[in-house]
Amino acid sequence: MAKWTPTHEAPEPLEGPVVATITGGTILWFVLFLVQLPFYGWFDDHGHTWWVWTCLAGAGLGLIGIWYVRGRDAAIKRGAAENPPQESQPQEK
Repeated sequence: MAKWTPTHEAPEPLEGPVVATITGGTILWFVLFLVQLPFYGWFDDHGHTWWVWTCLAGAGLGLIGIWYVRGRDAAIKRGAAENPPQESQPQEK
């Protein structure tokens, strides 16, 4: 069986408010952890304590994600400031 190869170009990556998105997701994970914490006994009785710890892990990994995307955003801005886009001018012969 032959390998299928795409016949069109890949689309440009989407850029958006990445830092805000990751920060919002991290806050959501932490809020979910805090909401579930008072019910820890119920989760323990039913064998679902992993739900609580999954939310805490999501918040912790989100903090790493915030650090990463803030550094990425700063590097992109530094790169854009150092290498401003050049206007294309017609070449003289």
